[in-house]
Amino acid sequence: MKLVIIEPLGVEKNKLLQMAKDTLGNALKIIYYDTKVTDTKTLIERGSNADIIAVSNLPLNKEVIFGCKNLKMLSVAFTGVDHIAMDACREKNITVCNCAGYSNAAVSDLVFGLLISIYRNIISCNNTVRRSETKDGLVGFELEGKKFGVIGTGAIGSRVCSIARAFGCEVYAYSRTIKNLNGVKYVDLDTLLSTCDIVSLHVPLTEETKGLISSGKISLMKKNAVLINTARGPIIDSKALADALNKGKIAGAGVDVFETEPPIDTKHPLLNAKNLIATPHVAFATKEALIKRAIIVFDNIKAFLNGSPKNIIS
Repeated sequence: MKLVIIEPLGVEKNKLLQMAKDTLGNALKIIYYDTKVTDTKTLIERGSNADIIAVSNLPLNKEVIFGCKNLKMLSVAFTGVDHIAMDACREKNITVCNCAGYSNAAVSDLVFGLLISIYRNIISCNNTVRRSETKDGLVGFELEGKKFGVIGTGAIGSRVCSIARAFGCEVYAYSRTIKNLNGVKYVDLDTLLSTCDIVSLHVPLTEETKGLISSGKISLMKKNAVLINTARGPIIDSKALADALNKGKIAGAGVDVFETEPPIDTKHPLLNAKNLIATPHVAFATKEALIKRAIIVFDNIKAFLNGSPKNIIS
């Protein structure tokens, strides 16, 4: 059987291949590609003879899935699988496993990195010092005592709730599944949006969550509110958010995800909005998280080969 690692997984090649060997032994012939490509023809060429493909966030459309004739399993080095043609995988009876949990700490860290950067004007402060200017106009805000809203209390959202409480915030949550989280008050979405000073998104991208934060929902938010999105770009109406920021209807936003993967068009409305800090989909990308992710990728493959697949999406 053949395993194709169809794109780099963020771990140095020799180390990654040694990790694969340590976990899988000689059970598979391993082919490794150290460049990212997105065109359908090349992806099919890379995966045409693969029994198993390890992929991160390359888009594998229906044509690619059907073009990989021998494919039996996808080990997705990501939590979300909205870049995978899941209907085609189900039609071909391909097992799809993800790496849920590898980036819980990494994503949670960036939430507060973005938030504190906004609250304490860190980018502006850095620029001011370099221009030999003073702190005039750069007085910031504290997290302590703020009402912190978390939309989606899966593993990452729950961790964000815990960190927010450690900062002394009053934590509110809205989620499909209500958990017994210490010090967290569950409310409906409209109540959360109209109550909280900070709103952080942690839901997957589904038909139900696409456009969840619409113009109408944004209009419920407080004028001093900050919105953080490290989940998926299409959960927010980007134009509506940009309009709200430019008109001063909310105070700021931190955005790590967009409708497409970076590079983002410089004309994108959010890149031309006031009081917004943008990062290029790096929430998951820490040295530690990428090692954790590779471990799960190969553990998932080993479990599949042993007839007891885990972390199954389909």
